[in-house]
Amino acid sequence: MSSLIAEKTEARPNPRQEESAKAKGVSLKRRRTVTLSRGFAGLLALALTWELAPRLGLVDSYFIPPLHIVLQEWWSMLVDGELWKHVRASLVRSVVGFGLAIAIAIPLGAAIAWYRPVREFFTPVLEIFRNTAALALLPVFMLVLGIGETSKIAIVLYACFFPILLSTVTGVANVDPQLLRSAQVLGLSPVSTFRKVVFPAAIPTIFTGVRISGAAAILVLIAAEMIGATAGLGFLINYAQYNFLIPKMYAAIITTSALGVAVNYGLVALERRFSRWRPE
Repeated sequence: MSSLIAEKTEARPNPRQEESAKAKGVSLKRRRTVTLSRGFAGLLALALTWELAPRLGLVDSYFIPPLHIVLQEWWSMLVDGELWKHVRASLVRSVVGFGLAIAIAIPLGAAIAWYRPVREFFTPVLEIFRNTAALALLPVFMLVLGIGETSKIAIVLYACFFPILLSTVTGVANVDPQLLRSAQVLGLSPVSTFRKVVFPAAIPTIFTGVRISGAAAILVLIAAEMIGATAGLGFLINYAQYNFLIPKMYAAIITTSALGVAVNYGLVALERRFSRWRPE
């Protein structure tokens, strides 16, 4: 069984050797196929455990029904449009809050890291708020903004804001000094240096925060929808639980998990698109 040490220290060909291997017809897709196969095997094991545990009496089949019953309920909700109604409501709230967080946090984080006066002005205030849990402020948002869409979007914005902000500050502040010196030698202006050197170098770190926030956008919204909403996956989970519609509850939970996984993989693909200069 391979260990992390073996994986990290494994000898790998350089790019020229990889091209040579391709020219000789050596397939480089085999490793990816093996990785996907192992991942599929893990999901299959989870599905079998869920299906068999209630059937064998290892868990109460009323509270944890077999997987096929949950999937039947999921399909029924999909066909009659009920599932899409709740998914759409959650997606709109998450996307708007997440998008606003990106639009505000990245420019502010870059300014904090790039300009010392801005950093000294904002740091104390940001330290206070970043150590306050988003859900702890949910009652405040609901009191001030009401129980409608605005408060839910605002809580998503708040939850997503700080991971993106801190990753942007870290990424911009930790750019290799050699890159900055090279930009000075080339006579680039501060604006050109930031646009052509600093920001591209900081993108991998920024996307770390973006991916964390992508997950937070879903998780925090689900909790908010459980308190004050008439639509959304959080509302659906809560409604099903209170009315003992157990398969419906698990179907909504599975949908939430699938949505989170899709968001994560989408952000990973976007990161690769914006940082194509990095080695795989």
